[in-house]
Amino acid sequence: MTIALDIYMLPINTLVTTVRRLRSETGCPWDRRQTPESLCRYLREEVAELIEAIDNTDNDNICEEIGDVFYILIMLAEIHAERGDFTFDHCLEEVNSKLIRRHPHVFEGTKIESEAELRRQWQKIKEEEKKRNH
Repeated sequence: MTIALDIYMLPINTLVTTVRRLRSETGCPWDRRQTPESLCRYLREEVAELIEAIDNTDNDNICEEIGDVFYILIMLAEIHAERGDFTFDHCLEEVNSKLIRRHPHVFEGTKIESEAELRRQWQKIKEEEKKRNH
């Protein structure tokens, strides 16, 4: 299945480039010293702020907080890429593959008759994934 390049790719690539510059030798000392462990605090805070904005139906803050969460997630991915663990692209490829695999009713034309059947299909796919990964 081929997916056309989306207009949303440019902004995400721009954000990745900004984070890489912040973490570079000439970047920001705060950003450079962050670790996955140190970023957990900020991730919790930003997700809590996003949830609060959603609860308050505050679209301006929802937009801002989504951006803040993306920043922390990209920071985490970049730190792991610097360590040679995995790349941000790998994270995106993995989640995309998982979404396609877990939605055969959308991507393969499998018929689903009810919400209960959809849940059973989801659980069966997740169980099969766990068996393959162990």
